[in-house]
Amino acid sequence: MPAVKIYSARVTFTQVAEGPVEAVDSPERITRYMADAFNDDPIVESFWVVCLNRKNKPLARSMVTKGTATASLVHPREVFRPVILTGASACVVVHNHPSGDPSPSQADIRATRQLREAAKVVQIDLLDHVIVGDKVDDPIGRGYYSFAEAGLL
Repeated sequence: MPAVKIYSARVTFTQVAEGPVEAVDSPERITRYMADAFNDDPIVESFWVVCLNRKNKPLARSMVTKGTATASLVHPREVFRPVILTGASACVVVHNHPSGDPSPSQADIRATRQLREAAKVVQIDLLDHVIVGDKVDDPIGRGYYSFAEAGLL
């Protein structure tokens, strides 16, 4: 019989900020909170989850996946893993559109529906999915798109 490897899993936390933090309870605040997250690789789409406490204040943020210039694959398993491990009661997901236009693609809409259904199963509130773009390239000039504001969550 071939040998089976069994691993011990653990969660590690690295402090990235200190001091007062505001609740991320609006798309504007989510966008501000995530402003620096896309700086390392702005020409590639990356997908993040922000784990929130009961007052919607961030406990942690984690990059779930990094894609190409036009796509990022996301699966509920990877999105909700850090949320569950941090003991968060809610989360928001955020990704960027390197083109600058935050309008959702059909893939974005499908992924949001899938995440919404998975959130129900694990009983964690998915408060929003925000796509970050650029105000100049946004047809409405806001620089972001909120699925919650659009009534899709």
